[in-house]
Amino acid sequence: MFRTPFILPLFFPTLTWRVKTSAKELFLTFDDGPIPGPTEFVLDTLKRFDAKATFFCIGDNIKKYPEIARRIIADNHQIANHTFNHMKGWGTSTEKYVSNVALCKKEIESLLRESGHEQPVQKEVEVKKKLFRPPYGRIRSKQINALTEQYRIVMWDVLTSDYSQSLSPEKCLRGTISAARPGSIIVFHDSLKAQRNMTYALPKCLEHFSNLGYQFKALPNSSF
Repeated sequence: MFRTPFILPLFFPTLTWRVKTSAKELFLTFDDGPIPGPTEFVLDTLKRFDAKATFFCIGDNIKKYPEIARRIIADNHQIANHTFNHMKGWGTSTEKYVSNVALCKKEIESLLRESGHEQPVQKEVEVKKKLFRPPYGRIRSKQINALTEQYRIVMWDVLTSDYSQSLSPEKCLRGTISAARPGSIIVFHDSLKAQRNMTYALPKCLEHFSNLGYQFKALPNSSF
């Protein structure tokens, strides 16, 4: 199923599943990068369509490929936290999980400083939260509670399943287009595993919705 079952947001109402809007806006997100090849393809494709997106990056990949991570920032996309080691919340202690998120946060903050994008001290009463997405979408309640003070935990409204080796590129595209609606948070993956389906579906998805008058935006309310 491409669209998230309606019951999940009811069970986890503190998580972000979709952006509330009636405008023709879609929110593309990319998980698991940065990776040479797939991430660069994504950035080139987004530029062609004047689209912005949010990249949920693995801290270890930022450390390995800082030049690609810096390009995400230079192209005015949003960079966000996806743990340091693509850690699955289920079966992991809360302490270990939160520590892994903190390691990724450290990599992102270092990257922003080096890129001249260090965030100023917030003066507003309500400080904007950073964005975090749990790998595999698997996170336990105690982990949610430990992270929500600092992070807005972002899930999705549309999962492209581009990583599935049994899914054809054509079906990946059709399912994504049919499931998306105004305010949808759509998940693609800038990874080698997803490369076949993603490189086919992403540009055609952008073209389809651009022709319908949609804009592609980064997720709102983040401090990085």
